[in-house]
Amino acid sequence: MSGFVEDLTAAPPLSPLSRYTVANGVLYMVIGVLFVVVPAQWLAFGLMLDGFHGHEEGWARMMGFVLVIVGWFYVMGGRTGATSFALATVVDRALVPFMFGSLYLLDKVALGMVLPVAILDPVLALGAFLIWRSQRA
Repeated sequence: MSGFVEDLTAAPPLSPLSRYTVANGVLYMVIGVLFVVVPAQWLAFGLMLDGFHGHEEGWARMMGFVLVIVGWFYVMGGRTGATSFALATVVDRALVPFMFGSLYLLDKVALGMVLPVAILDPVLALGAFLIWRSQRA
């Protein structure tokens, strides 16, 4: 285990695109932690729900934990300085509205649970794309 923390925390100088990816990861982690720790009534209000029914609260908290994990990988991937990692996040986030939109259209999930992410992810993807394009110019 010697050197594990040092190797985990080592990072080269980061480009603007890599710093943006890291910042996105931190944002995802913060949002995810909020999903896990805020009181149920606040979480339901934030997701535009009229309270939770059945297993919805558990699913929302699980989604928060997944956001923390995704954020962690965005932070660590961004810290590698690899342009390919940052561009991969553009592709996956551009697909989110299609998946989440289909779940909503099939009446499998409430609009408030998908709308924020279905808007935020493509906007953040566009930001990464524009930073990449400006770096190439």
